[in-house]
Amino acid sequence: MTAAVTDQPVEGRFDGREHRFPVRVYFEDTDLSGVVYHANYLRFMERARSDMLRLVGVDQRGVMEAGGGAYAVADLSIKYHRPAKLDDALVVVSRLTRLRAAAVAIHQRVMRGDETLTEADVTAALVAPDGRPKRQPAEWAAAYEKLIWTGE
Repeated sequence: MTAAVTDQPVEGRFDGREHRFPVRVYFEDTDLSGVVYHANYLRFMERARSDMLRLVGVDQRGVMEAGGGAYAVADLSIKYHRPAKLDDALVVVSRLTRLRAAAVAIHQRVMRGDETLTEADVTAALVAPDGRPKRQPAEWAAAYEKLIWTGE
């Protein structure tokens, strides 16, 4: 295998309708008590969502650069159960739970093995450059529809 193939950023993967994104806790992620700073869970989840969208064919950068708008977090509810610590190997598990014309709802869990550390419900809305909600492209909605979590 060549270096060009192996030297790529970590990518998550789909396991059925569930997206799984690995994360390692680094020193920069922790606070003075040695646990992950609360806001960094949001960073882990954002990376997982971006990767998930890329894997389903959503070119966020291309749409944004073409003036078509961008996703913005419109609603967020988060619950912290247990702390993650330096060097922990985590997985962010993401499930699409609802699709609307201009938004998609996603449930995300940060896991250490079988243990849920943090979970959040996030609504990401597509907004036009003027900040108003914008209908998602039909091909995005079709891709999301296939991934809506049905409890399997």
